[in-house]
Amino acid sequence: MSESKAHFEVYEDDAGQWRWRLVHRNGNILADSGEGYASKQKAKQGLESVKENAPGAPVQE
Repeated sequence: MSESKAHFEVYEDDAGQWRWRLVHRNGNILADSGEGYASKQKAKQGLESVKENAPGAPVQE
């Protein structure tokens, strides 16, 4: 298995909301939650949902 080129971060924003983002090892943000969550646990559930539901998702044009 190859080493991942990105990692997820869970953080609290300036408004006190929890968010997640996917960060490439070069520092670029590849994706983010797009919304704030009331708790760190809910933010983690949101990112786990993305990880679970998106592998191999097709691109629609």
